[in-house]
Amino acid sequence: MPTIEVTISDFESLLEEKIDQDRLELLLEQVKGEVKEFLPAQDIAKVELNDTNRPDLWSPEGIARQIRLKKSKAGTPYPFFDPKNKSDREVIVSKEVAKVRPYLAACIARGMVITEPILEQLIQVQEKLADSFGRKRKTVSIGLYRLQKISFPVRYDLVDPETTRFVPLGFNESMSLKEIIARHPKGMAHADTLFGATQYPILIDAKEEILSFPPIINSREVGEVKVGDTELFVEVTGTDMRMVMLALNIFACNLADRGAAIEPVSIRYSNLTDYGKDIRMPYDFSSSIDLNLDAFEKVLGEAVKMEEAVAELSAYGYTVQTKGKSLKVTAPPYRDDTMHPIDVIEDFAICRGYGSFKPEMPSTFTVGALSRVESLSDFLRDAMVGFGFQEIVSNILGSRQDFIENMKLTALDKTRPEAKIVEIGNPMNERFSLLRSSLLPSLLRVEGASSKAFYPHRVFEVGEIARLTSPGPGKRKAEEATTTSIHLAALIAHPNATFSELHAVLEALFLSFSGRCRLESIIHPSFIQGRSGNIFSEKEEVGLIGELDPEVLTRWQIGMPCVSFEIEIEKL
Repeated sequence: MPTIEVTISDFESLLEEKIDQDRLELLLEQVKGEVKEFLPAQDIAKVELNDTNRPDLWSPEGIARQIRLKKSKAGTPYPFFDPKNKSDREVIVSKEVAKVRPYLAACIARGMVITEPILEQLIQVQEKLADSFGRKRKTVSIGLYRLQKISFPVRYDLVDPETTRFVPLGFNESMSLKEIIARHPKGMAHADTLFGATQYPILIDAKEEILSFPPIINSREVGEVKVGDTELFVEVTGTDMRMVMLALNIFACNLADRGAAIEPVSIRYSNLTDYGKDIRMPYDFSSSIDLNLDAFEKVLGEAVKMEEAVAELSAYGYTVQTKGKSLKVTAPPYRDDTMHPIDVIEDFAICRGYGSFKPEMPSTFTVGALSRVESLSDFLRDAMVGFGFQEIVSNILGSRQDFIENMKLTALDKTRPEAKIVEIGNPMNERFSLLRSSLLPSLLRVEGASSKAFYPHRVFEVGEIARLTSPGPGKRKAEEATTTSIHLAALIAHPNATFSELHAVLEALFLSFSGRCRLESIIHPSFIQGRSGNIFSEKEEVGLIGELDPEVLTRWQIGMPCVSFEIEIEKL
């Protein structure tokens, strides 16, 4: 979970009140945070945030903003998001950067005097957003510059890494981009963000002065912000346009909360983007969520009046419109984490305070016990460990590449259950956009990362999968036409791994609970033809087994033969 360090005196000025540890603990309930350390003698507090979905809170400005909203009962106006505002500053994005790092957002901040505490906090949020939200600068990185040294328009372009030179931050000598990657600490740390690129991106102004080499390092001349500066140029580059724009929105709001006047910058793209070619940034891309007042009672177990819903959601930063028992709720432009009415209802509960809900004691007495499927799952785990396998636990979420492309499922008959993939609507990240329909990709991901471990590898997992199904009677919505079940999958990898070796394990596994299994040959794109089959228990199909196709192994960067089986435990 993100942990940030705040200067207590600076944080008090943002909160507009004096605080002690107890008061801070109470206030942090509004942001799902807790105090890890409170050191008033050193003027330092460390705060851990138990929410990875809200990067706007990963700074003292963001936390203070959310707390002030509750106290003022209304959202903070940020006039720089008004699309009517004009900009006389421009950044031109070349067509070529689309090959490497295609997106850029920018703004200008004036009138805020940078002090030592403010500079430390700006650097902290810059690093938090780039490293945690931006995946160590791969998808998002942020640059700050001294505005008075920049001549507009600024150009964002690709250049030759060997002939392009400037003096980077932390050095006194001019270096080529290639030398920066090889010798500069930031270059060595983030070289993988430009892996495979033959040309590197730079920001350069109208006087041909290089501002930075994103996402690696700023120039010392323009990109070294100092205490006492009052005018900043802020830019964000990355590979995901929505994330880039959100990061800029957060940073602009943080600066505005410290008294800066934010001026928009026009970004002129050579290629058409999802938001057009000429975009004035910061840009409000917020969308609305519709929900009914009855949903509050259904989720929270307590009736909620319309006046209360509007008041609490407004006090949490939302813009709310009502009609009858319906609400249209819009999150502020520094947030992009509300994807479902449940997210809105959770924020209502946080703002009102969980302590305000009356607990209700159970009216019936029951004795808890493991379900039959969980008992069998535990038994099978013990059996697999006894057969010499190691258990793994992996994420149920993954990407289209993992679950479909790497498994060669594009050509698979849609009647096969593992082809019935459940996709997440409006995912925050493409790496976690699908629910797995099989455990096998999870085992292959582990095997692909384990090439340096001694062979043979014998791994298994017991876990949930999700698949699309035909809607039942009275069920018409797509989200109701899904099912989850618990599977067991096992994989063996070594130079002489064969179908027979794993088949023997499968037979022993069924014998361990007095079961019987038989196989029927099938053709499956993930497995070698003639070496795969469906597994049957009695007359019911319960899984499949086979030797992995060499092309599948290549896609997972696995250099050893692999055999695997997967069974649905509930069918046993």
